Amino acid sequence: MNRRSWIAWLFLLPNLLGFLVFTSLPVLASFGLAFCSWDLFSPPKFVGLKNFIQLLGNPRFWEYLYNTLYLMMGIPFGMMGSLFLAILLDQKLPARALFRLTFFIPCIVSGVGTLILWKWIFNSDYGLVNNLLWSGLGIEGPKWLESTAWAKPAIVIMGFWGAVGGPNMILYLAALQSVSPELYEAADMDGANFWQRFWHITWPMVSPTTFFILTMGIIGGFEGGFDAAYVMTKGGPAGSTTPLSYFIYQNAFQFFYMGKAAAASWALFAMVLAFTLLNWRCGGRRVHY
Repeated sequence: MNRRSWIAWLFLLPNLLGFLVFTSLPVLASFGLAFCSWDLFSPPKFVGLKNFIQLLGNPRFWEYLYNTLYLMMGIPFGMMGSLFLAILLDQKLPARALFRLTFFIPCIVSGVGTLILWKWIFNSDYGLVNNLLWSGLGIEGPKWLESTAWAKPAIVIMGFWGAVGGPNMILYLAALQSVSPELYEAADMDGANFWQRFWHITWPMVSPTTFFILTMGIIGGFEGGFDAAYVMTKGGPAGSTTPLSYFIYQNAFQFFYMGKAAAASWALFAMVLAFTLLNWRCGGRRVHY
């Protein structure tokens, strides 16, 4: 190993040590803990596959898995909204940079502050949504966050708002700007309309970005939902907005079932891995490089 290699490893060492101490070792410890019963106050006790068997036999686990998948329904709509917004902001508009900044601002605002704002917006008594429904249409709005039927749709709507103008829009905007203008000029000469140009040029050229956003969205969707559940609903009403991430938190830090929480974490990891590989296998074939 030459001198340059030693210098490179020296610069990489702090990050590698941080990964080893704060990521890899805890992950391995959680894997061992998944086969144990531990309440933080007594020594861990090996129980084999008991935690996994109880987890799979727990109807709450499947209910919270359904909640997680339901909240992920907003991912494709958010992607479509991001692409549509990126196409608009890619046009030669006055104050285009200001519009781009305006749509990206929600991503730099405090997450907890945004959740508190949306909790007020969906308030059934004095929230903005119900006031607009009543004053504009004469409709009495539902109890958004207090109803098992409306709580999940409310969180999906909030997630759509946060996803449309965020990093996905920036990624699509960068992908659009990398498309050669000659392709559109040739399409115009052939008499192609906007939809034909989009379907045969824009969509194939941004497919790698779409594939990346979808993959990361699936991963983030399985792992997400904790902030909204903790700040806005506490997982309620009746567990209707509890995702798997909040279920893991409850088992670990409210009930001190550390072994069950670790087992649920590894079950979640297995699902994320399976869906990611499935998306990679099926979606990767449709990517144009």
